[in-house]
Amino acid sequence: MGKAEKKGKKGEAVAFINRNQVLKKLQLSLSDFRRLSILKGIYPVEPKHRKKVNQGSSGYKTYYLVKDILFLAHEPIIEKFRQFKTYIKKIKRARGRDDNQAVGRLRENRPFYRLDHVVKERYPSFVDALRDLDDCLCLMFLFARLPKSNHLHVERIQWCQRLTVEFMNYCINARALRKCFISIKGYYFQVEVEGQEITWVVPHQFGYTRPEEVDFKILQTFVEFYITLLGFINFKVYTSAGLHYPPKAIIAPRGKEEESMCGDWEKEVETLATLNCALERTSGEPEAADEDDDEELLPMTGQPISMEKVKEQRELARRQKNLFKGVKFFLNREIAREPFVFVIRCCGGEVSWEKILALGATYQESDPSITHHIIDRPLVGKQIYSRVYVQPQWVFDCINCRKLLPVDDYLPGAALPPHLSPFVQEREGDYMPPERLRQLDREEEIPKVEDEDEEEEEEEEESEEEVEMDGKEEEQSESEEEESEDEDAESQSSDEEEAVTDPKAKAQKKQDPGVDKSQRVAAMAVSTGAVDKRDPTWMNQVQQHEEKRLAEMMIPKKHRRLYKKIVHSRKRKRRENETLKQKRVDFEKETKKTKKQKSA
Repeated sequence: MGKAEKKGKKGEAVAFINRNQVLKKLQLSLSDFRRLSILKGIYPVEPKHRKKVNQGSSGYKTYYLVKDILFLAHEPIIEKFRQFKTYIKKIKRARGRDDNQAVGRLRENRPFYRLDHVVKERYPSFVDALRDLDDCLCLMFLFARLPKSNHLHVERIQWCQRLTVEFMNYCINARALRKCFISIKGYYFQVEVEGQEITWVVPHQFGYTRPEEVDFKILQTFVEFYITLLGFINFKVYTSAGLHYPPKAIIAPRGKEEESMCGDWEKEVETLATLNCALERTSGEPEAADEDDDEELLPMTGQPISMEKVKEQRELARRQKNLFKGVKFFLNREIAREPFVFVIRCCGGEVSWEKILALGATYQESDPSITHHIIDRPLVGKQIYSRVYVQPQWVFDCINCRKLLPVDDYLPGAALPPHLSPFVQEREGDYMPPERLRQLDREEEIPKVEDEDEEEEEEEEESEEEVEMDGKEEEQSESEEEESEDEDAESQSSDEEEAVTDPKAKAQKKQDPGVDKSQRVAAMAVSTGAVDKRDPTWMNQVQQHEEKRLAEMMIPKKHRRLYKKIVHSRKRKRRENETLKQKRVDFEKETKKTKKQKSA
C-alpha cells in the first residue's frame, strides 16, 4: 500500500499561483509586473474551483498560470527594468549634489529596450498580427488626437500620429475600405487587408478634458507595444504593395499661401497627413495589379465559403473601389476633413478644400468640373448650378449601399433619412426598420439589373429563332388537328364498347331484365362530384405543427428545461418586435399630424 497523497500537491492547487507569490518570485514591483504582463500578453486566469486553489479559503485573489510565470521569468526585459531603477537612483543622487555633468552623462547612457522579439513571439505569422489589429488601431487613433500634457509622453503621441497616417495612406492606395459609419463616439471604418477585415473607430475632434478615473499609465504601456506592432505591419504592407517605406509623397509645387503654412522640413510630413497625395513607388517594382485580376484571392476566414459567394463578394468590392470614379468633391470649411478625404479617396474620388485651411488642396471652389459640394449648413450666398450640394451623410450612405443614391433626401436643410449602421447583422426574428428593408432591396436590385441585360440578349436570339420556326409550326399544327379529330372519334366508339362490355353493366342487365335499354343509358349519365377544397399551405402548416408537437414530446427531461428557456426567449423577442413596430406606426402618425398642422 502506497503513501497517501497530501492535499495541495497535485491538480489545480499546483497549476495556479497568486499575484503576491508572483511578485516575490520575479522580484518585481506591482507596476513593473503589470507593465511586463501587458507587453508579453499574460493576463489573470479565474480557476474553476477557487477553494481548491486557495487551500479551502474562498477569499478573492488574483491568480495566474504557473507556466505563464515561468515563461516570464526568462524575459530579458526584466533586467532592463532593474537597470532603469538604478539609473533613476543615480540621477537623483547627481541632482542632489548639483553635478550637472554627471546628470548629462547618465542621460546619454540611459537604458532602453526593444520589443521586436516580443512581437515575433506573440504573432508568429502576419495574418495573426492583422487579426489582432482592431484594438491597436482604436487606441492609436485615440492617442493621435490627444493634446500634449504632463501625463503623456509627447514622443508617443507623435509616433501614433505618424503610424496612423501611414496606415490610412496605404488603405487609400489599396482602396481597402468596405464599411463606414458615423456615430456619437466617432467614425467607424472597416478595411480589408490581406483577406482580413479590420474595424476601428476614430474619435471626433472635440475639446478634451482629462478624465480622472482613467489610468493613463496602463494605456501608455499598451501604446508602447502597439507602436512596434503597427510599425511592423506598415512596413510589411508597404513593401508588398511596391511602395516606399517610410512613405514618400509626390509633392506638387506649392503656392505662396501654402509656403507660409509650414517650413521645408515639415513639408513632406504635412503633405502625407492631408491624405490627398500620391505615393512614390520603389524603383523596378511593377505597378499594382489590375483590380479585375484579383478573383483568385479568397478571404481568410475559418468558415467554408462557396465559390459563388466569393465571386459575389469580389464583384461588390470591385464596384465599391470605383464608386466615386469621375466624381469631384469640394468640402466646405465646417466639414471634418480627414475622415471624408479618407473615404472618398478609398472609393476612387477626387476631393479638395479651400487652400487657406490646410495643405493638399488640388483645385479651388470655383472649379467648374466639381460635381458634388459637401455642406453642413444652410445655403447662403451665390450657388453654382453645375454641381450638387449635399449633406455629409450622403457620402457614407452611398458607400454602405455600394451605389450612388439620389440626392433629393440629402439636400441642404432637408430632414435626413436614418443613418443605418452596416455593422449590424440582423438575425431571423429580429426587428428591421423599413429603411433597412429598402436598403436591402437596393442591394438586391444591383445584380438584378445585370441579369436583366443578359436575359434581354437571350430573348432577342430566341425571337429570331422563333420567326424561322413559325412556318414549320403552322404546317405541323394543321396536320395535328386532323389527326386529333380522328383520334376523338375512335375514342368515343371505344368508350361505348367498354360501357357495354363492362362486367358491372352485364350484372345490372341480368338483375333488371325488365328495364329498357334507353332507360339504362339515361341512368348512366355522369354527375360532377364535389371537390374537396383544402388549402395546401394550411395542410402544410397542420403537418408541421404536428411534427413539431411530436418532436417536443421526444425531448429528454434533462434538455426540456433548456428548450423551454429558448422558446420563452423567442416569444419575448417577438413581443419586443411587435412593440417596436407599434412605436414606429405611432411615430409616423405623429409626424403626419405635425406636418398637417404646419401646412395649415
